[in-house]
Amino acid sequence: MINPGYVLTMARYNAWQNKQMMAAMEGLGDAALHEERGAFFGSILATANHILWGDGMWMARFQGQEPPAVTMEGSTTLHPTFAAWSAARFRMDGRILLWAEKIHALDLVGDLTWYSGVMQRQVTKPRGGLIMHMFNHQTHHRGQIHALLTGAGVKAPVSDLFFMPEDGPWL
Repeated sequence: MINPGYVLTMARYNAWQNKQMMAAMEGLGDAALHEERGAFFGSILATANHILWGDGMWMARFQGQEPPAVTMEGSTTLHPTFAAWSAARFRMDGRILLWAEKIHALDLVGDLTWYSGVMQRQVTKPRGGLIMHMFNHQTHHRGQIHALLTGAGVKAPVSDLFFMPEDGPWL
């Protein structure tokens, strides 16, 4: 279904998108980042925190490490300031890129089983599909942030994959 080239391309895309999103968010003040804007998670920073939390959950599962200490309900307040969020986002993007650079075809097959706090039960799904889900989750919620930034009067970043700089492999 997917291959190592896809994983690396999506990891690069994620880092590129987050770098642009961070630059767009940087010009907004703390109040604007926390302002309730009617989105699923409310504010720009709350949505950005939820993406980061989701990445931490999936990477913990993929790497056999400890997940974030908060549940999904606490995901929106993971990092209360832009500075704390942006530092954690930078570290997570590096973690995802390093992981993606080491992925082999065999790492993408088989099932992954974990206890889902959201579903309150053990879940087993194909590993490759879950990796695709992680990247899809990021893109979905970044799209929400894109709309929130536009609504706040900020020029939102370009998000089309084919505009990604050519500093690495493309599938």
